Amino acid sequence: MSKLKIYLDTSVISYLDQQDAPEKMAETHRLWDKIKKDVFDVVISSVTTREIDDCEEEKRNTLYDYLAEISFNTVAVDEKIMEIAGRIIDFGILKQKSFDDCQHIAAAITSGSDIIVSWNFAHLVNVDTVRGVKAITAMGGYKDILIYPPTILLEGDTNDPL
Repeated sequence: MSKLKIYLDTSVISYLDQQDAPEKMAETHRLWDKIKKDVFDVVISSVTTREIDDCEEEKRNTLYDYLAEISFNTVAVDEKIMEIAGRIIDFGILKQKSFDDCQHIAAAITSGSDIIVSWNFAHLVNVDTVRGVKAITAMGGYKDILIYPPTILLEGDTNDPL
């Protein structure tokens, strides 16, 4: 069985160092441990690196240190990604102010990812976005893509303390 290809949006990487949310940070570290064991094919985008670059220096350095621990492919935002991101806005799935999130979705779609992994419940991990993205992929002839929080990828994990 082939590995799942997962697209990590910036929120996942950011929660590796999110002291004000210890439960999410702990779950993200559990996922990161699985990623370091090469359980998944990991994809990020140039949107992710730009958002990390916009962080304060200490956090930015910390997040890049975490990224150095794993193998991943980076998708550069191109014309196709911009076109799909624009469709997401045009269809009313997300608003213009969430254009970076639209680019994350589009990068995940064009990279052939199976799952977008995100802690962003406001814009990505919610029923309206999932349904809208399903319509975008179906109309564009892309494979269906799931959108889940990191906890879903930990289900069945034998290291679960429960």
